[in-house]
Amino acid sequence: MKLRTFLASAVAAAATLAFTAPAAIAQTAYKSEYRMSLVLGTAFPWGKGGELWANKVRERTNGRINIKLYPGVSLIQGDQTREFSALRQGVIDMAVGSTINWSPQVKQLNLFSLPFLMPDYAAADALTQGDVGKSLFQTLEKAGVVPLAWGENGYREISNSKKAIKSPEDLKGMKIRVVGSPLFLDTFTALGANPTQMSWADAQPAMASSAVDGQENPLSVYMAAKLYTVAQKHLTLWGYMNDPLIFVVNKDIWNSWTPADREIVKQAAIDAGKEQIAIARKGVIEADKPLLKEIASHGVTVTQLTPAEREAFVKATRPVVEKWKGQIGADLVAAAEKTIAARKK
Repeated sequence: MKLRTFLASAVAAAATLAFTAPAAIAQTAYKSEYRMSLVLGTAFPWGKGGELWANKVRERTNGRINIKLYPGVSLIQGDQTREFSALRQGVIDMAVGSTINWSPQVKQLNLFSLPFLMPDYAAADALTQGDVGKSLFQTLEKAGVVPLAWGENGYREISNSKKAIKSPEDLKGMKIRVVGSPLFLDTFTALGANPTQMSWADAQPAMASSAVDGQENPLSVYMAAKLYTVAQKHLTLWGYMNDPLIFVVNKDIWNSWTPADREIVKQAAIDAGKEQIAIARKGVIEADKPLLKEIASHGVTVTQLTPAEREAFVKATRPVVEKWKGQIGADLVAAAEKTIAARKK
């Protein structure tokens, strides 16, 4: 009787193992290397954020999750607007991506590209770290990816090779390189400029040859790319938009990890995001703004708009905001405006 009971228990245990083993194996079948897509390399705060995340994950998982960086969106032939689709399809495992580049696929992310929505860093933080940020993460989850943390590319300032830009009139007819976003085209068209879409890889040679007159990017990008060497000698600080970054994992990759490792990857993203934001803002949040002094030392004319000058740009682009509210979601835009109005400066 005891032998029969033992055999029955053994058979039951074997059956249980047979049913659970595939799931256990699936969860431990880690890839030898995970591919992280980045638009910019580690010389830029953006790429540095990816490097920080990868290193923290590798250390905290004792090498179970090994991540290789692919800057220049090299996994998708340099086309940054295809990154989100490739991430969702599994061509890319992980990414630190831009809300601008992903906005064609996730229209709500156009919120951050609305001209002159966020007047300061406190406004940007209020959006990403509050209910608006949580809502956008839910939207991304429904779109098929797993968002984990926020980073920042920074406030996008405008430079050109011709003259100081102090009013919308100064932009009339000026050929400005922009990313592939319809909202950017509308914004610069409203300001009288001639917006020209091109990848970042093509942008610098175009500036050097005067095929385009100017561009808009965060100051960290301006300096790391040494844009003062490609005729960008006039720089205007207008802070018309801030470009948050998002640390994301492909859903199937995420589900292949153990719950413990998922938590490690998520916390590593949060920690890397905070460090990356600090790097992106370095040099412009200090009282003496050392980054601006360094830029000026290269023979660049740095123009800081007065409140009245900035208001002229706000007024000129207001029709663009009204046009895009519906596409982004009127309730989301209203919530963002309310959040910004209530922020702690």
